[in-house]
Amino acid sequence: MSHDSRTAPRICPLCEATCGLTLTIEGTTVTGARGDRDDIFSRGFICPKGASFGGLDGDPDRLRVPLVRGEDGELREATWAEAFDRIADRIPALTGAHGPQAVGVVLGNPNVHTMAGSLYPPLLLAALRTRNVFTASTLDQMPKHVSSGLLFGDAHAIPVPDLDRTDHLLLIGANPLESNGSLCTAPDFPGRLKALRRRGGTLTVIDPRRTRTARLADRHVAIRPGADALLLAAMAHVLLREKLADPGPLAEHLEGADELAAALADFTPDAVAAACDVDAATITALARELAAAPTAAVYARIGSCTVEHGTLASWLVDVLNILTGNLDRPGGALFPLSATARAPRAAAPGKGFALGRWASRVSGHPEAKGELPTAALAEEIETPGEGRIRALVVLAANPVLSAPDGDRLDAALAGRLDFMVSVDPYLNETSRHADVVLPPPPPSQSAHFDFAFNSFAVHNQVRYTPAPVALEDGRMDESDIHARLILAVSGMHGAPPSAVDDLAITTAITRAGAPEELAGELTGESGPERRLDLMLRLGPYGLTLEELLAHPHGIDLGPLKPRVPEILRTRSGRIELLPAPIAADLPRLRRALGESPAPLVLVGRRHLRSNNSWMHNVGSLSGGSNVCTLQIHPDDAARLGLVDGATVRIESTGGGVEAPAEITDTVRSGVVSLPHGWGHSRPGTRMSVAAAHPGVNVNQLLDGTLLDPLSGTAVLNAIPVTVTPSP
Repeated sequence: MSHDSRTAPRICPLCEATCGLTLTIEGTTVTGARGDRDDIFSRGFICPKGASFGGLDGDPDRLRVPLVRGEDGELREATWAEAFDRIADRIPALTGAHGPQAVGVVLGNPNVHTMAGSLYPPLLLAALRTRNVFTASTLDQMPKHVSSGLLFGDAHAIPVPDLDRTDHLLLIGANPLESNGSLCTAPDFPGRLKALRRRGGTLTVIDPRRTRTARLADRHVAIRPGADALLLAAMAHVLLREKLADPGPLAEHLEGADELAAALADFTPDAVAAACDVDAATITALARELAAAPTAAVYARIGSCTVEHGTLASWLVDVLNILTGNLDRPGGALFPLSATARAPRAAAPGKGFALGRWASRVSGHPEAKGELPTAALAEEIETPGEGRIRALVVLAANPVLSAPDGDRLDAALAGRLDFMVSVDPYLNETSRHADVVLPPPPPSQSAHFDFAFNSFAVHNQVRYTPAPVALEDGRMDESDIHARLILAVSGMHGAPPSAVDDLAITTAITRAGAPEELAGELTGESGPERRLDLMLRLGPYGLTLEELLAHPHGIDLGPLKPRVPEILRTRSGRIELLPAPIAADLPRLRRALGESPAPLVLVGRRHLRSNNSWMHNVGSLSGGSNVCTLQIHPDDAARLGLVDGATVRIESTGGGVEAPAEITDTVRSGVVSLPHGWGHSRPGTRMSVAAAHPGVNVNQLLDGTLLDPLSGTAVLNAIPVTVTPSP
């Protein structure tokens, strides 16, 4: 280490695990990253993404100043004043002429990995008053939000497995050894699963692929993709038929328990076995083992969400946890309590959760949690008529790659918008269409607090890290970018960014019924810090920002504890076990029992050295096993005449792509797998590493018409495909 080197703690912002890092910094350059052994949550764990922090932070392709499109149609570097002047000139004029629905907002996954991305988008949506909101949730997790909303009355009340105390963990459609966990914030997920095994616990994995997680399991069940809800329904049926169901203390808080058995009567193990390609004896054994375990938790993710029955599968996960008495008890599945959550209130009926309060203009897709399906974005831009989206604000999103039929959306962005703004560090496949690109600084120059992920943490804790590197000259803090954007679109252009934070603080104090004087007591050197201080003070632990700063490696708030009935917000004040929208969708699941499976279906896959489309420009993470190949079973390869390494053609409803074949028995027969987030071959981007290893966009195989009807989530898995040798 040179004489001007120093170290600083920083929470990793690159996935949901939120591991603590120790950065080595020389001058203003991050030269190394290792796990922070003193971090109270991650205890020194680090994955390849965290170790690459310096490479991502110092990526020469990151934009450093705004880009503004000139009269010649080309993007050029501009001052911050020019950029916000352009926005203030165009968006208010468009909304004034065509109404608030003329503007659409797209929020990407990276927003929840930054303080600004968590704090400011709700204020932007309030300023714009648009219902045309599209997020990564309808490409990922929305089914879990919807099922939680229907069960508990709160779409954010999502129970997580108590990994460190459970005796039996059943994972379905989840591969946390490579994803690091999702809607379950758990640093060192691999170590926690190995600890489960060491203490005599059982790990069961249900997945059509023999993933790294499946290889660790006591039992791996290679289910047919898309059949998750059928298998879970049959397990619930066994528990009810054999009188193994015992909700325990939850029984007094359940509504609809008597109707559940009748609703699931048709889903016997024998009835679902063919559709799942899992024998009835195995399904029955899975249910009995779950019921017999001293404590147990069922956890499901992407593979069970992004399918035709994603919301039903998500609902049935919690049904199983409830029936076995494992919801809301140590060792089961519990509701975390973050330091910035609202303080607990007395149990009482709430407003409940409603679906379909409005619908999309073109296809009439119902909203879910205030959002419309991202798969419908292109048609909302290109279809003429009142309410057409004419302007788009895209915050850290790349839907050209992440949404179905990127070619259609690409054309809509290029030819049908009057104006577009992107907040993005890169000129990528989506932001290249923007009229103004606003680049946030690299993560080393930003403070960090996990507002979202602490709500899904497997252990209650709180950590905050100030920016370890001073803001570089010419850059603008991400919070100021968002605040100035809000001011520009709301007719307050030119007001100081602090005005946005002051308004947010005043509103929060009023809603909480706290004294007005509290605003003057807040500490912090920035608007986000003052807002964090307020949320901590109003939160369930009564903490302050000063306390967090005095504990740079975090504060342990203890293990998860039971929170029912306090968390319930349903109109009945109880867990509504068979909500009406769920009951109405069950006939669709029954019809699946008689459907003939497609000969070959496609599933996605995750990789430890990647995160969707936004980490493919880091050289240290490219290559090796992080490649875009089509995995196919040897039997299917032989039947189709495919050769390992040779280029093959994959086709489905949305089109076709070509990729190298990777023949492997880690994927079951009848299934092929292509990773998500690739396709960096479009012109006009500035991502040199990604362009050198472009891969293909798996979502181009989809036409965007197939959605889970309850959540509006695009069906990205269990897609029928044909595969042929490339000519």
